[in-house]
Amino acid sequence: MPGGGPPWPVPAPSHDTAHAVRALLAEPWSDDPDTSHDDRPAAVLVVLADGPCGAEVLLTRRPWHMRTHKGEVTFPGGRLDPGETYEQAALREAWEEVALPPETVTVVGRLHPVRPWTNNNWIMPVLAHIPAPVELVGHAAEVDRVWWVPLQDFTMPGTYREEHWDTAYGKHPILFYDLDDETVWGLAGRILTWLLEVVYDIPGRTPPPIVEPMPDLA
Repeated sequence: MPGGGPPWPVPAPSHDTAHAVRALLAEPWSDDPDTSHDDRPAAVLVVLADGPCGAEVLLTRRPWHMRTHKGEVTFPGGRLDPGETYEQAALREAWEEVALPPETVTVVGRLHPVRPWTNNNWIMPVLAHIPAPVELVGHAAEVDRVWWVPLQDFTMPGTYREEHWDTAYGKHPILFYDLDDETVWGLAGRILTWLLEVVYDIPGRTPPPIVEPMPDLA
């Protein structure tokens, strides 16, 4: 069932990374989740950089040969190794997946954690930035595309759409971003929506829900 339109102006104005980071750090994020019952918690790196059109975000796409979540557009990330913090895991995964050198990345905080429906693991988005977008190459076993997208592109006409799906948790809004040649949705779409709502200071915004479907295009 179709849902509502985007909560921001279409298109929204561009903002630089400094503006985005200030807004996101000023937001009252929730406390860290209780991970005592998790199979293994995970982290993703939401990294911003200033391009010609303002702040850009780094996205990756999983290869089509993957067993699960094939073709999914997401952020670099993965499960925590024993003893790791969310920040350490996000930086390590970004290095392993797209060869983003951790020493070039400034980690500034955490966003709102979410838990996908497909497993019993919290996922913590870790917010970071680098001075400018850099060309990166994905590890072929885990990533088949790496690219930067201006935040403003997600607010262009015809990009955002919302559907309401019947799920085990009741009717649930699923958020999509139809870019020129990719669609962002599921967990990444939810994190991205909350980021945009904060950056564009949308009144009445609420944090992402506790559970969020993760794309599985099998």
